[in-house]
Amino acid sequence: MSSLVHDGTAILGRHLLRIRHAPAITVMTQTMPIVFLLFFGYVFGGALAMPGADYRAFLVPGMLVATAANGVMTGMFQAAQDTHRGVTDRLRTMPVSRAAVPLGQALADLVTSTVGMVPVLLVGLAMGWRIEGTAVEALGALGLLVLFRFAATWVGILLGLASESEEAAGQLGSATFMLPLLSNAYIPTDGMPGWLRTVAEWNPISAVTTAVRDLFGNAPVPADGAWPVTHPVAGALLWSLALIALCAPAAVRRYARG
Repeated sequence: MSSLVHDGTAILGRHLLRIRHAPAITVMTQTMPIVFLLFFGYVFGGALAMPGADYRAFLVPGMLVATAANGVMTGMFQAAQDTHRGVTDRLRTMPVSRAAVPLGQALADLVTSTVGMVPVLLVGLAMGWRIEGTAVEALGALGLLVLFRFAATWVGILLGLASESEEAAGQLGSATFMLPLLSNAYIPTDGMPGWLRTVAEWNPISAVTTAVRDLFGNAPVPADGAWPVTHPVAGALLWSLALIALCAPAAVRRYARG
């Protein structure tokens, strides 16, 4: 355990230094959610009429969850880059805990994404979004966002380690942009065709989004629909913990196996 903590901290420091020396990538990943928030909020905000709700108040929690889901893309790209540039091979030759390498990457992403959440929240507040729930509920919503980002990053790390090339990882990572579109992050699911609504509501992003909206007090839990969206907090926790339990050990095994 002490080796895992020591080595994990060292790998965490390496990834934070890597981010520091690549400011353009950091700026891009931090500003894109804000650009999308402004685009959807002001372009679609006036076109979408939602009975009893303001679209921007509906949108901000969904955008926060969509940003958390981008951990799949960033985790995949960084893991694939290290794998195909020989970094992981060099680390395997060193007396470093096998679990520490992917864990350090996941923790570094968690630190930067948590910090990056602040500008999105501030822009949302400037657009008129407000936290209507209690302080405890708001902290619970933020905790779910952090947990889901951690889970998404592990999915990305596993896929990045298994990728055939950096280019393949980049193409697959770009495809993850579709995941929030197949959820209730941007629009309600009750107007979708039956089969598409089922797919969207079983998307983990929908459960987390519904839970965050409920905890922030921005939208009530729907009375009907798939189980994860009618029991959103439990659904969000189960999805996040299941993804971590499945992908974290698999990523460690994949890294150790080479």
